[in-house]
Amino acid sequence: MASKTVSAERGSTFSTIRNLWPYMWPEDRPDLRARVIWATIFLFVAKLTLVAGPYFFKWATDALAGDQRSPLPLPAFLVAPVMLVIAYNVVRIVQLGFNQLRDALFARVGQYAVRQLAHRTFVHMHQLSLRFHLERRTGGLSRIIERGTKGIETIVRFTILNTAPTVLEFGLTAGIFGFAYGWKYVAVVAATVWLYTWFTVWASDWRIGIRREMNDSDTDANTKAIDSLLNFETVKYFNNEAMEAERFDRSMARYETAATRIWTSLGWLNFGQGVIFGIGMTIVMAMSAMEVMAGTQTVGDFVFINAMLMQLSVPLNFIGFIYREIRQGLTDIEQMFDLLDVSQEVTDKPDAKALVVGTGRVEFRDVHFAYDPNRQILKGVSFEVPAGKTVAIVGPSGAGKSTISRLLFRFYDIQQGAILIDGQDIRDVSQQSLRGAIGMVPQDTVLFNDTIAYNIRYGRVNADEEDVRKAAELAQISGFIQRLPDGYKAMVGERGLKLSGGEKQRVAIARTILKAPPILMLDEATSALDTQTEQEIQSALDLVSKGRTTLVIAHRLSTVISADEIIVLADGGIAERGTHADLLAQGGLYASMWDRQREATEAEERLRQAREGDELGVVVRRRTPEVTNDAE
Repeated sequence: MASKTVSAERGSTFSTIRNLWPYMWPEDRPDLRARVIWATIFLFVAKLTLVAGPYFFKWATDALAGDQRSPLPLPAFLVAPVMLVIAYNVVRIVQLGFNQLRDALFARVGQYAVRQLAHRTFVHMHQLSLRFHLERRTGGLSRIIERGTKGIETIVRFTILNTAPTVLEFGLTAGIFGFAYGWKYVAVVAATVWLYTWFTVWASDWRIGIRREMNDSDTDANTKAIDSLLNFETVKYFNNEAMEAERFDRSMARYETAATRIWTSLGWLNFGQGVIFGIGMTIVMAMSAMEVMAGTQTVGDFVFINAMLMQLSVPLNFIGFIYREIRQGLTDIEQMFDLLDVSQEVTDKPDAKALVVGTGRVEFRDVHFAYDPNRQILKGVSFEVPAGKTVAIVGPSGAGKSTISRLLFRFYDIQQGAILIDGQDIRDVSQQSLRGAIGMVPQDTVLFNDTIAYNIRYGRVNADEEDVRKAAELAQISGFIQRLPDGYKAMVGERGLKLSGGEKQRVAIARTILKAPPILMLDEATSALDTQTEQEIQSALDLVSKGRTTLVIAHRLSTVISADEIIVLADGGIAERGTHADLLAQGGLYASMWDRQREATEAEERLRQAREGDELGVVVRRRTPEVTNDAE
């Protein structure tokens, strides 16, 4: 169904319609195709009925004026002026009914196109690389998608429901004028329509630049608003509410200026259209008036021409409105189309098979990787995580520890070497099967703004309540959940902000337990926690990793003492490797890191004890009665 989408900036309106057509005429939806056919039929019937209306007006006028020079092709009982007036209004009501039937039938088609394209964009966003999402601006991106879906609906509705009827009405009007009143009338009407259309296109193109500026300001303001709200606590920490408000107001000021120009320019556009049509209508009505005075036309002809021109003004207004809406719709969706044009950085091979996990052995073989060609991160890293064993990766900041986890999940493709699971290169298997075999407990657990049960069940969406409860018990968080008033139905807040760091980590562990992966990745899972919470979380992690192939990215060395092997990364390569005891005996980089962390931990412990002693002293002094000198 999906067709290749080109950027609205580079393409034309017709190319955009061509790209949208599969959504408006879906191959797998015969019911929607039937709706399109019936809507088209009602469209033609409505326009034919509309054109017939002024004839009844003409005949009624001639009947009232007593002018019967042209015989009426109607039954005798309809010749009465009152009946002609009734017929005229009945025709208008019938035409309105057919129009509403057309719109009602096409509504589902238009909404289907909007839903399908919105779904395609959403899926595409999840298929893009981690690099793209690290660089994106959430607020601006949501605004682009929101305007884009509205723009799609505008284009679908106006091209099908308005452009075709307008062209048909122009053709019918020109044919009637040419047949009944001669080429001079057709020439004046055609010149008016051409000048009207040219001016509308020119003015609308001018307004598009203003619209784009307004959209940019709107996107910028929305980005700043969402970014500020997502970082609510940071704003409060630094007392920068006024600065955030000023940044937002600057963006809104630009939006205000552009929006004011949009409305002002719309006024000039409407005025110019009115002048052009008014001049054309004056010329045609003057021509008809002179012919009535000369006796070559009846008063009914004069009224008929006026009625036809008034009817023509409606689609003329729609021509301007349609062009403006389509052009503005194209402006709104051009960025959405650009998003759809962003190619996936990491893709499955055409013949990619599902990963078959046996023992779960992981191997990095001479891996070279760089986010940027000018800055190499990993330089020929090779190591193995045996089945069921635990290997820890440690090292100073910037050594490439977290890059290891991103590469294992294949968020990026390596430039050289291979990453294998049970001997299978992860580039040869599907990404879905690869990520389904790996469980992750990250350093910063971000939860969905939903219930605790939803966030735990995210590890296996079809898990029943009993499985969720067992996972929570193994993660040592069930007691906390049961003490909550809403239990498992308690909301965790935006990004899980209602929970503490330790509670969020336990939820992350619970959903990983529920996923039950053969391979486990712990990416600095306790580095942001206090020592006591770290020890509690560590016991839960030890339980989860038991019997699983586990790769640990560690900041606190105390959490990897029991690892089967510790690999020390430095400057993009492996500086040291061995068990905890072996590395301490070597007296190298690991030993120096261990000494520094031990000294920091001891200093933290002394400070904690001193604070507890001060608090205890305050309590003792408060409880000891004061000694007075009354005895003296």
